[in-house]
Amino acid sequence: MIWRSVFLLLLMEVQVLRRLVETIYVFNYSPSARMHILGYLTGLFFYTAAPLSLSCNCIPEVYEFLVSGVAEFIVRGKNQMPAIEIHLWEFVNPLMKLGWCQWIGAAIFCWGWIHQQRCHSILGSLRDHTEQVDEYVIPHGDWFEIVSSPHYLAEIVIYAGVVVASGGADLTIWLLFAFAVANLVFAAAETHRWYLRKFDNYPSNRLAVIPFLY
Repeated sequence: MIWRSVFLLLLMEVQVLRRLVETIYVFNYSPSARMHILGYLTGLFFYTAAPLSLSCNCIPEVYEFLVSGVAEFIVRGKNQMPAIEIHLWEFVNPLMKLGWCQWIGAAIFCWGWIHQQRCHSILGSLRDHTEQVDEYVIPHGDWFEIVSSPHYLAEIVIYAGVVVASGGADLTIWLLFAFAVANLVFAAAETHRWYLRKFDNYPSNRLAVIPFLY
């Protein structure tokens, strides 16, 4: 149970770190760009709640481990505590024994992760091809050919992978997934409507976020 939670947290860490790098180095935000305070707070809440929801099952065991460690330190004293030795294989070996759900979920996660990185790169490069700072162009390439917000679609795939990797039996992770899907679908719908209003020649075959459905 603990190592499954560690595995899920590693996946989440990979996602969060990549998003941080993209925010700093990939996206070329317009000087006039602004984020609504609700969007900011939603993101802050999500990226705080997500790791907690992934690790909530192992919190009691971690707490017991810490309590026993502190108690042993108090009883024995600093000089009587055994030396701490860290062996990398002791951490890697349990991960190698994860079940098929975890590895299939990781594959789905990586599929969405790669496509989101590609779509964000496309979005980040759009401003390089415009003559004016506030000029917008229609993005093309990768999943942009089928939906207006493929980066949101990719994020849904990413968290679907997390659900599969968790084994699908954890209610908190399902709630995390439902929150992400609801938020992303709403944002994608607004983005799609904006594209339709902004561009008369916007591709008619593109849907908002879910291929062939919505």
